[in-house]
Amino acid sequence: MKEYQTITEISGPLVFVETDEPIGYDEMVEIETPSGETRRGQVLEAASDHVAIQVFEGTDGIDRDSSVRFLGETLKMPVTEDLLGRVLDGSGQPIDGGPDIVPDERHDIIGAAINPTAREYPEEFIQTGVSAIDGMNTLVRGQKLPIFSASGLPHNDLALQIARQATVPEEAADEDEEESEFAVVFGAMGITAEEANEFMDDFERTGALERSVVFMNLADDPAVERTITPRLVLTTAEYLAFEKDYHVLVILTDMTNYCEALREIGAAREEVPGRRGYPGYMYTDLAELYERAGRIDGRDGSVTQIPILTMPGDDETHPIPDLTGYITEGQIYIDRDLQSQGISPPINVLPSLSRLMDDGIGEGLTRADHADVSDQLYAAYAEGEDLRDLVNIVGREALSESDNKYLDFAERFETEFVDQGFTTDRDIDETLDIAWDLLSMLPRSELNRIGEDLLDEHYTGDEEQEPVEATAD
Repeated sequence: MKEYQTITEISGPLVFVETDEPIGYDEMVEIETPSGETRRGQVLEAASDHVAIQVFEGTDGIDRDSSVRFLGETLKMPVTEDLLGRVLDGSGQPIDGGPDIVPDERHDIIGAAINPTAREYPEEFIQTGVSAIDGMNTLVRGQKLPIFSASGLPHNDLALQIARQATVPEEAADEDEEESEFAVVFGAMGITAEEANEFMDDFERTGALERSVVFMNLADDPAVERTITPRLVLTTAEYLAFEKDYHVLVILTDMTNYCEALREIGAAREEVPGRRGYPGYMYTDLAELYERAGRIDGRDGSVTQIPILTMPGDDETHPIPDLTGYITEGQIYIDRDLQSQGISPPINVLPSLSRLMDDGIGEGLTRADHADVSDQLYAAYAEGEDLRDLVNIVGREALSESDNKYLDFAERFETEFVDQGFTTDRDIDETLDIAWDLLSMLPRSELNRIGEDLLDEHYTGDEEQEPVEATAD
């Protein structure tokens, strides 16, 4: 193995080295400092006579006297089923005090592209235990459904709740018992030490760690490490899903920190910036990550993704949520107004969306009344929200009795359906029963999105209620 001492420049997380032979893109590198410390890096750019290396552990202590060795292979993740229950740092090294990982295999972290014709359409229900998701924005196996949040909102609490509670209900699983094995791969990027401690306390206290693999990249870790953490996470998930037949839920928080790392590296490389200083290739980069969710024909396992991102300045037109929305199949919105009212989790169901929901619900998957109930809840809550705006102008006394019923419905919907706390686990039957209790506040004649047979079976309101009159514009 040839060793170079030809470092020409050090810029932020990058080291530039003169070479006299071709070096492969993404090739792994070891850099030995004059003090004897070894740093790992990866080739970011390769030309005939020089290369740019991004150093995972940072460039402090590296100077022109440091030695550079090119290892001739790309970064690989050591994978084994024994990773379940382990805690690793952002570069895949154990930090839980446990034994060294003895891998069954070593997989390239870039992963293999899934042939589109080999993909199975996602259509099997995953129960998160959160009514606002299960009832109205249902998650299905193989989907990528991001959570759009903002600074100061409890997205991490929601992430932990989903990681703790998510299951594949028995009636939605196939007859094969092994099919229903469920695992969580949790990747945290750029979080504080306090947040990391909260995550670990919750995982250990609730026992969720036993079926989880946790990757932790802290805020004071090098930004470059943040660019490989989600790829290590997804490589581990793909191994468990497609070789060990697990249904894997991948939770990535916070994708905003990942994109900030891309911008930092782009600035160090003096690239021409795109929107708001982010690299022009950020869309492609995010797509490489998000598109690793899915199901493969002939394989029992699946990879489902819930990426979490904080929208800078609560701006949904910011490049990070904007590009994420293009690639993924919906979004869950965390709402600041609901948070200020004490609603938890503060999920605003009106702008939220699960594009694959219709194929993952119904008889044999959740319940026969699920689709109709969800549509009716949405319509009634939207009506109540519109009337709230009207109340601010004319006052509640000026509204009709029927309008007041919709206002009462919107209030109870938030406090009884959405608000369940971060420790309550509701199955889908309980969620739909609460929904029927709320819908029974309204006259039966107004529930025009629900079939008559379902109303006969579930409606418990007063059949004699007067029809609700249309509200004047």
